[in-house]
Amino acid sequence: MSSLLGLGTRAMFANMANLQTIGNNIANANTKGYSRQELQLETAGGQFTGAGFFGRGVNIQTITRSYDRFLTTQAAAAASTAAFDTTRAGQLKQLENVFTLGEKGLGHAAGQLLNSFVDVANNPRDASARQVVLTRAQELSARFLAAGEQLNAIQGGVAQDMKTAVATVNSLAQQVAALNKQISAQNGTGHSPNDMLDQRDRLIAEISQQINVTTIEAGDGSVGLFVGGGQSLVLGANVSPLKATPDPYDSSKLQLAMQEGGVDRLIPASAIAGGSIAGLMKFQNEDLTAARNLLGQMAVSISGAINQQQAMGLDLGTPSAFGSPVFSVGAPRTLPADSNAGTASIGVTVSDFTHVQASDYEMRYDGSDYALVRLSDGRTVDGSPFSAADLAAGVDVEGLQIRLNAGTAAAGDRFLLQTVTGAAQDMRTVLTDPKGIAAASPVTASFGAGNTGTATVASLGMVDSSLDRTLTANISFSSDTGNYNWQLVDAGGTVTSSGTGAWTAGSSINLNGFALQLNGVPRNGDTLSIKPTDSTGANNGNALVLANLDKVAFVGAQTLGGTLVPGRTITDAYASAISNIGVRVQSANSSSTISGSFAAAAESARVNKAGVNLDEEAARLIQFQQSYQASAKVLQVAQTLFDTLLQAAGR
Repeated sequence: MSSLLGLGTRAMFANMANLQTIGNNIANANTKGYSRQELQLETAGGQFTGAGFFGRGVNIQTITRSYDRFLTTQAAAAASTAAFDTTRAGQLKQLENVFTLGEKGLGHAAGQLLNSFVDVANNPRDASARQVVLTRAQELSARFLAAGEQLNAIQGGVAQDMKTAVATVNSLAQQVAALNKQISAQNGTGHSPNDMLDQRDRLIAEISQQINVTTIEAGDGSVGLFVGGGQSLVLGANVSPLKATPDPYDSSKLQLAMQEGGVDRLIPASAIAGGSIAGLMKFQNEDLTAARNLLGQMAVSISGAINQQQAMGLDLGTPSAFGSPVFSVGAPRTLPADSNAGTASIGVTVSDFTHVQASDYEMRYDGSDYALVRLSDGRTVDGSPFSAADLAAGVDVEGLQIRLNAGTAAAGDRFLLQTVTGAAQDMRTVLTDPKGIAAASPVTASFGAGNTGTATVASLGMVDSSLDRTLTANISFSSDTGNYNWQLVDAGGTVTSSGTGAWTAGSSINLNGFALQLNGVPRNGDTLSIKPTDSTGANNGNALVLANLDKVAFVGAQTLGGTLVPGRTITDAYASAISNIGVRVQSANSSSTISGSFAAAAESARVNKAGVNLDEEAARLIQFQQSYQASAKVLQVAQTLFDTLLQAAGR
């Protein structure tokens, strides 16, 4: 009789525990990170009698959770990748607002400036036309300045987001460490603290969205979290906090470091594979840097081209003089690494604006030579490495002159050369007087009255500083095919030099630092003279050259193996910059969509394994309700039998 009562009691307890577990599952069906729990039962074993073994009911073994380590790890990793792509794509969209199309774009402003020289060429004395040029110049520099400030604001936002993300990771890591301690304390009970384990998994998943982590389980039930290729973020109950620390070169940028023993140890950006922090760092170190350099390259090139041509013309001053610069831009700068032990000071200046590249450079000293690497593509520049003697004398590479100004470097010293990074944000229009616009060519062409050909001046302008304005060039054509003789004559009529040449359609005649292009065709016996300009108010030669700069490819030329690779016009350069940013945005959006789908699929697979199915739980609820009722019936029968036995014994 007692065995029947015990069996029924055990059955009731087991079924009640199942109902409680199912009820807990239903209650937490929508709780984030909750894993379905299940009661594990085992038979209580048999009792031997002469008639055989009679069962003694059921025992509650433990409560387990539906958990698959592989699916959980895969879901966290996929979410980390998705967070990386989503964060980077969101940041890149801001760059599209910097490189805009249409009338608000830099390309339009540059075109408007160059077109304004046409009106000056039509009437070089017109003060209003000259003022329009200055207004257009101010508009262009203002747009470069605004674009540079926009990039600075974006960098500030990235820095703030990184600090927030790092603070979030550190807070979550502290919670994981606290749970590790609690879970370890329960390790000896023989039962899993399921709710704590779920909470820890959820925290790890949240950390993974900020930074990708590797998890390693310890024997005491704790989990170690590692970032950056093996550096411990959480180890047992201990946390090594992360820190957003200034870049070793550029303090406006932030890099990721880990604090250990009071020392900040940098984590290489390449070692961080996922999470929003990695997305921010990739955007900052690659995308935003590329945008700055593309913008800076255009600022250096267009200001250099206009200033150079301005210096080759004459203004309306009294007396007239060669033109002063129209623009100024931010100068290149060299940033030594914080860890440098030497005293070397490296200087860099722009020597040829047409060859300046949209890139930063890193210079490393190995103890004997200086190696120079272009960071945009990781290639060593032609001529590198350079000796200390070479640098002391100055080396010219890719439109730059790099010089060792003072001091000596120690082995391992590094320098970051930001050649165009600050050019746009510091671009200014420095010419303020409309009369300062050098519209006149320093020389003027006149044709012989008896010429029979159709040749006229297409363009005439100074092309280099060798122009001697005291000399007159006399040219006489000796054939109908363009052959000519030339003489340079001084003010006293003395011939200082002479020679012969051949002109063909589309080519220029280059003498005494000027270039002359002709329309039409000269005939045998035709003559022309190129003399110093007397009346700058009536001459438009340099204005015409300035107006035609939109057709000159002066942005980003390269000399590779002694071969000149032409650059791009300012219009093409801006279109290329827009295309560069557009490709990055499109690629990031595509990656974000794909990784988001993978993350959703991975989370769905995890939920299918660990999540609560309400239909299934409802069915199990009815099942164990019936089992509980049957168990109660067993007790009722045992009670009835016991009462019958007592009644029979009382008689």
